[in-house]
Amino acid sequence: MRTFSRATDPSVAARLDRLPITKLHKRFAGVMALGNFFEIYELFLAGVLATTLKTTFDLAGFELSLVLASAFVGAFVGAVVIGRLADRIGRRTAYMVTLTLYSAATLGCALSPDLWTLVVFRFVAGVGLGGELPVTDSFLGDILPPARRGYYVAWAFTGAYLAVPAVGFLGLVLVDGAPLDVAGWRWMFAIGSLGALLTFLVRRGLPESPRWLESVGRTVEADAVTSRFEKAAEAEGWTPPAGSGEAGQSPDAGSPVGPVPVRAIFRRPLARRTVIMAILWILAPIGFYGFGNLATLVLADKGFDLDTSLAYLTFSFIGYPLGSYLSMLIMERAERKWILSASLMGMAVFGLMYGSARSAAMIIASGFCFTVVANVMSNSGHIYQLEQFPTSVRTTATGWLYSLSRLSTAAAPFYLVPLLDAYGAAVAFTVVAVAMLLAAVAILFGVRTTGLGLEAISSAPARAAIARPGDPGGMPSPVGPASPVIAENTH
Repeated sequence: MRTFSRATDPSVAARLDRLPITKLHKRFAGVMALGNFFEIYELFLAGVLATTLKTTFDLAGFELSLVLASAFVGAFVGAVVIGRLADRIGRRTAYMVTLTLYSAATLGCALSPDLWTLVVFRFVAGVGLGGELPVTDSFLGDILPPARRGYYVAWAFTGAYLAVPAVGFLGLVLVDGAPLDVAGWRWMFAIGSLGALLTFLVRRGLPESPRWLESVGRTVEADAVTSRFEKAAEAEGWTPPAGSGEAGQSPDAGSPVGPVPVRAIFRRPLARRTVIMAILWILAPIGFYGFGNLATLVLADKGFDLDTSLAYLTFSFIGYPLGSYLSMLIMERAERKWILSASLMGMAVFGLMYGSARSAAMIIASGFCFTVVANVMSNSGHIYQLEQFPTSVRTTATGWLYSLSRLSTAAAPFYLVPLLDAYGAAVAFTVVAVAMLLAAVAILFGVRTTGLGLEAISSAPARAAIARPGDPGGMPSPVGPASPVIAENTH
């Protein structure tokens, strides 16, 4: 093994950023996709089963909202707790925690004898789910080179979002049936639990994030994991740059930042990023998950029976993986924040069309278009999020911000369902459209990230946030009082 020395060698970040995409990168992205498949499966499951659960447990409006919200309340807790845990104990260990919680609790959902047992187990499953996406985003951001980071994060989510039409098709096959005299809805929960167990076994082969290892001072282990990626690239024909030192570093890589206190994300200039992303994750889920949770109820409100509603919904859900695939094609061709803002506007337009649609053709077409742009929004949002903060607080910040999305999603049924019952689908989706437009405007004030190294995006703002001369609680300034602070580029 080569000896890692920061005095003579490029940083781990620089070494990772100069690599091409290899089969090893793709394999680990595929493992992430498998885990996220079952995370997304669970998040859309309750929406597909909403009408069935309402009948099975004789649920009133508040009780149905409680079932729909319980997993998202758990996800709020999981995003906060596990996101912070991942920055302390590592991304890989946090993965194992999330999958264990989810697999066990989802099996509990399948065996639930009554409403309250189901709500409790969905809450616990949500805790595991809440940590899954922040840790996934951080891990992929840590290992992928900047030139193709957006493409391959979108690639991983494209595989994961195949779960959405899978939920729809399973609903068509199982909801009205009872294989082996077991209700179909119980089978759908059990399938999710078994899938999470399979993912747990596959993920045991994941390495720890080399960027995280370097950020906590475990440089020998960081070097070993980075060398593994370099050897994989060399086996595929890549030649390391001649010479040593920072000469091999990408001009957009930036210099690595040491441990950053969590409070730095609430200080200028990182605080601006925190506020913008908080607005995104509070408002965007109202449309993204609101559609999934309300879709069958909206169609029932329009007078369609359960089988017809599930058939229409399944066609609409095909838009999720197709939208994810579309995001792969455009993610490196335009600035990330413009893609994100435009897709939010598209959700507003197609949501209004879905809410007012009456004919089968218009319902399917507007639902399909909504899910296409929703997944462009989701993928670009995940990628844009992982690019905002330094390594040592990336998963903490991402987890806290995602927790707002889970809380927003948990709250949505308590006002969207009553709006739907009282005023109809058009009014409910007008609320969704307003939320999407507000989020689209907020994102326009974000920073540029496409094609830049993570350190280039986060290093100067991070140093500025912790370099507070005269602050008695602050850390020593790594740049010194005379060092210039680079203004955030939002153009």
